[in-house]
Parts: sequence; C-alpha cells; structure tokens
Amino acid sequence: MTRLQPELTRLYLADPSAPSLVDAQGRVRALVLEVLQPTGWDALSEVWHGVQMELELPAPGIAVSGTDGLQLWFSLASAIPAAQAHAFVDALRERFLAHVPASRVRLWPTLATPARHAAPVPALQPGTDNWSAFVAPDLAALFSETPWLDVDPGEDGQAALLRGLQSIKPPAYDAALAGMRASAPHAQAAAPLSAPAPAPAREAPVAQHDTDEPRRFLLRVMNDESVALALRIEAAKALLPRG
Repeated sequence: MTRLQPELTRLYLADPSAPSLVDAQGRVRALVLEVLQPTGWDALSEVWHGVQMELELPAPGIAVSGTDGLQLWFSLASAIPAAQAHAFVDALRERFLAHVPASRVRLWPTLATPARHAAPVPALQPGTDNWSAFVAPDLAALFSETPWLDVDPGEDGQAALLRGLQSIKPPAYDAALAGMRASAPHAQAAAPLSAPAPAPAREAPVAQHDTDEPRRFLLRVMNDESVALALRIEAAKALLPRG
C-alpha cells in the first residue's frame, strides 16, 4: 500500500475495504463543493475561510478537478446518507456562495439514485495530459484559470498535503448545521447523522502514470511547506500548462 491510500481511506472512504466514495449502504464520508471557471479560487476561498472562522470546522482539502473547477473536500468522522451529505453541502453553498450562479457550482454526492460522487483525486483525466490533484492553500489561486496539473502530482506529495487534515466530528457537524439553519431558516439543511441511507454508487479508479524527474522535483518543491513561499510559487508556475 502506498503512503497516499491510507490518507484517502482515513479521510474520505465510508468503507475502508472498498475504493468507492459511496459505500454499499449509500453512505459517504466525503463531501465535495466545486466551483467552475471562471469564478475560481476567489469564490471558493470564501468557503474555505468561512467554514473555519464562522462554523469552526476543520480546514477541508483543496483540489483542482483536472478539468474545469476547483474543489473543497470535507471529511466526516462518521458516514452519513448521501442525500444528507448533499443537503449539507448545499447549505454551505447557500451560506457562502449565494452570490455565485448555481450553474457554476457542483455539489457531491449528487441527489441521483443511486448517488454519484466526485471523480477520484489525484487522477489522470481521460484523453488528456491533465491531472486532478490536491494543492496547498497558499498555491490554490495559481490554478484558478487552469485547474489541473500537466504532470503526475506524485503520491508522496499528495499524502503530505492530506496528512494534516482532520475529519469533522459529529458534534461539530451538528453545531455547523444548527448555525446554518439559524442564518438561513428557509434553506434546505442536512438531517441528523442517524437518518436512513439511500442506494450505493461507484466511481472510476485512480489512474497512475510516471513522469520525468525535473517535474517530480518541481512537485516536491511546490508541496514542501519548509521551502520559501516564493520558490514554491515559482515551482507551481513552472508546472502550469504552456500556451
């Protein structure tokens, strides 16, 4: 097992024995809020800061989708039904992104039956050289216009970014829910953690590709928080697609 898989399991898998983000009972631990271009990090950063400062939740992971958006990945300590997870993320959208057109926002898991979830991160996007990847908060803004990497982000670097993230415990979840209900009494909100579950879903497996050593070096610099921020920014810029 790689260093990355234990971190993904710790944070996002409802069933550690299965790779799907939705387990056999239709429950999830991963909640994903995605904002599409051209809104980018300017809007999503409001959520990232807001959930920590106003709702007192742990910082979510930040990811580039590999296609057309940036994402926040929230981790729950206890799995909940997908419909409740969708409602909770929708409450976050109404609380922090009411000024962003709904067409520019994606909420995962979906309300479909069975529920669908976000594509795995990191992963190579089919038919392209673009990768989805988790990125550091101080570098997220660099990917607003090009929300992908054109090189395999590397499992060690991705694991390092996830290692410091924490899951939302049930009391914090309940308190955040109560706070959002109080500020938006007519908005749809998530139900308690113990409600019944819908049907399961699956998502595609993570792709793995090799890359050249110079780009691996740039990725190590970009992901190393002990390196000066200016150097990390330059490394991230060097990894952005040309053209």
